Amino acid sequence: MSEDLVNDIKDAIAPINDPHMGISIVEMGIVQNIAVDGDQAEITLKPTNPGCMSITRIAADTKIRAEAVEGIDNVKIIVEGHAMADSINEMINR
Repeated sequence: MSEDLVNDIKDAIAPINDPHMGISIVEMGIVQNIAVDGDQAEITLKPTNPGCMSITRIAADTKIRAEAVEGIDNVKIIVEGHAMADSINEMINR
């Protein structure tokens, strides 16, 4: 079941493109991990640049799309490898 939800989440967030490259964040490897436990998901994002100006928007879009997946009630986003990761994580996961 959770593997199906992981695939559903991946499908839901695949249309999100890196605004600079125009390529899916899934294809680019920005999505490092998707873990599901019951109706809770945790998605790890790692931008290609530690100063990426778009990662906050990408993280917000990822959270919204993943929470729209049937069977998922809450999504925690973890941004890694960014100069402002702690602040972004706190803001996105309020």
